[in-house]
Amino acid sequence: MLFSSLNLSKELLDAIKKKGYDTATPIQTKVIPLILEGRDILASAQTGTGKTAGFALPLLQKLQYSNNQTKQVKGLILTPTRELAAQVAESVREYGSYLRFKTVVIYGGVSMNTQIKKINQGVDIVVATPGRLLDHLQRRTLKLNNVEMFVLDEADRMLDMGFITDIRKIIKTLPTERQNLLFSATFSKEIRSLAGSLLDSPTVVEVAPPNSTVDKVKQLVLPVDKQRKRELLSYQIGIGNWKQVLVFTRTKHMANRLTEKLNEDGIVSAAFHGNKSQAARTKALTQFKLGKTRVLVATDIAARGIDIDALPYVVNYELPYLPEDYVHRIGRTARAGQEGCAVSLVCVDENKLLRGIEKLLNIQIEKNIIAGFEVDPRINAEPIRKNHASVNKNKPDFKKNRNKKNPKKRWTGPKSPKNKSFKKSK
Repeated sequence: MLFSSLNLSKELLDAIKKKGYDTATPIQTKVIPLILEGRDILASAQTGTGKTAGFALPLLQKLQYSNNQTKQVKGLILTPTRELAAQVAESVREYGSYLRFKTVVIYGGVSMNTQIKKINQGVDIVVATPGRLLDHLQRRTLKLNNVEMFVLDEADRMLDMGFITDIRKIIKTLPTERQNLLFSATFSKEIRSLAGSLLDSPTVVEVAPPNSTVDKVKQLVLPVDKQRKRELLSYQIGIGNWKQVLVFTRTKHMANRLTEKLNEDGIVSAAFHGNKSQAARTKALTQFKLGKTRVLVATDIAARGIDIDALPYVVNYELPYLPEDYVHRIGRTARAGQEGCAVSLVCVDENKLLRGIEKLLNIQIEKNIIAGFEVDPRINAEPIRKNHASVNKNKPDFKKNRNKKNPKKRWTGPKSPKNKSFKKSK
């Protein structure tokens, strides 16, 4: 369907034309009319299907004709990662380029004072990550009592990252009368529970079966011994002349280690994960998009916000613990109608994880044994140990803050550790 048939304003249609679009995607065709009618939405769509425009365009139009003309926050969009927040904010600005709305993006890792300055100059739409938004609310540097539309993007990842408590706190600060839009790649029981508490008689929109993968993604498994994965990856990149490759690892440590080894092989690579500063992550992503970096090695959480229209290759250097994360990973390629290839390097330890993925997708992924990299049948499978650091990331580290001379006393901050003033924990 053409965008011109969706009852969008002239200003929005001009902005869409400026971006070179004329035909709406299935998710846009379905949700835009419903949002313009004022419905609460529970939408499931794969990444790369155009869902950002699906909620950004009607949000801008509804605020365009809103009676509330004060320079206070009228639209709030929550995203799980900094990169996704920046990407969504840029899209909102582009679609609203012929309107007078001011959009501010709020996330951690950058100056709080700079954000406060922008907020004080007046803001209509806020795109934020939960943690930093809560910081502003607690400091009373931002008010949300005039919000008319609330968008929860990538809700499944929000829950995976442990943001549910933060989300509920933020919702309590919003006015009762508002329109709610919840977008998720999958409809788990937890997502439906959240939707039940957040949405008012929502319209459910699905443009693809739950947990399905993008049709244009060619999936391939390359069996290989664990110790030869890096060698096989370098070989495939070289012999196939792969120019832009997004590689997934399960841990930050492995991302750093693999990046170092690939660079030693003469393949320009960069690591992309939560331990990197925001400036380093932004630089790495920019260099990757420009083609100056050939391989970007990322963890699942950090890569959630990566949006590259023509990304040709995604490589699972290590299969994820959860089959659903495989869906998110390979959804980074074959976006915006492009074709893409998802290659998984699978050792004997990961066969159980592979079976879980195939069961979820109800398919058997094609396997291709590369000559010279045949699996050694004498190697037995070893259990894969999960990294629990992220599971406990919201729990205080009492050992770290403990007074070694008196274990019953704990440093409570924000004083410097050099200050020997301690306070008994209650």
